Amino acid sequence: MNVIQKLSLSHIRLCSVLPNRSYCVQPAKQTVTTENDGVRTIVLNNPKTRNSLSVDMMTQLLKDIKRNRDDEQLRCIVLTASDGKVFSAGHNLKELTKDSGIDYHKLVFAKATELMLEILKSPVPVIAKVDGLAAAAGCQLIAACDLVVCTDRSSFSTPGASFGIFCSTPGIQVVRNIPKKKAAYMLFTGLPLSAQEALTAGLVSSCVVPDQLDAEVEKICNAIKTKSRAVVELGKKFYYEQQSMDIHVAYKYGEQVMVDNLALPDGQEGIRSFIEKRKPNWSHSRD
Repeated sequence: MNVIQKLSLSHIRLCSVLPNRSYCVQPAKQTVTTENDGVRTIVLNNPKTRNSLSVDMMTQLLKDIKRNRDDEQLRCIVLTASDGKVFSAGHNLKELTKDSGIDYHKLVFAKATELMLEILKSPVPVIAKVDGLAAAAGCQLIAACDLVVCTDRSSFSTPGASFGIFCSTPGIQVVRNIPKKKAAYMLFTGLPLSAQEALTAGLVSSCVVPDQLDAEVEKICNAIKTKSRAVVELGKKFYYEQQSMDIHVAYKYGEQVMVDNLALPDGQEGIRSFIEKRKPNWSHSRD
């Protein structure tokens, strides 16, 4: 069976016809998505597999993140999980057996790369809301997000080597978030970081007790929503692009970005509102 056949089988409906009736069994929905006041919440919804990042799950996450991405009403995306004990345990190892074949293995990791980079390219900030374990590719997923808010009972690990699969691709994202020696500790030992250790290392943005998680995420979203979407989009793009640049190149590029920012309608509106001592009236326009 080739990779196309595998993908087709994973998405078809299973149907039967009985006397006087027929029925279809739909594949389990991988995510649940809601939108409220500019915030899109995407819930990983496959607790039976510990919210594993199967090809189906990653495909659905990509659709959820990309959908109406240029809608000016969209201001933040929050990724969270239905199972409080596990945000995501990483790739679905059943998809990585020898029987799946090399082409399918390539598809799994290519889809993961596409997902991580899509978060990077999202014009609005993507916030991971974590209350539990984020392991392997699940840790990669939270590390790819712009902000991470977790509870003090959460933990983060890259334990792949313990199962014969070194967390090479998860390590790409992790080492870009925390010091190299701490990343090496996670990758070579497989031992988890506690929530407090993750906060100290810089893997997460904020750590709170469980009953404050919703309020903390809401506070962050509300703060972002007071800004111009166009300005935040410009700033996010530059924030990531300049990180791989020589500092001299980054400054030269940054000079132009600042000039471009001033040319935005909301760049001038922000200055006027400051001078006039009033709240800005954002247009969110990039033109």
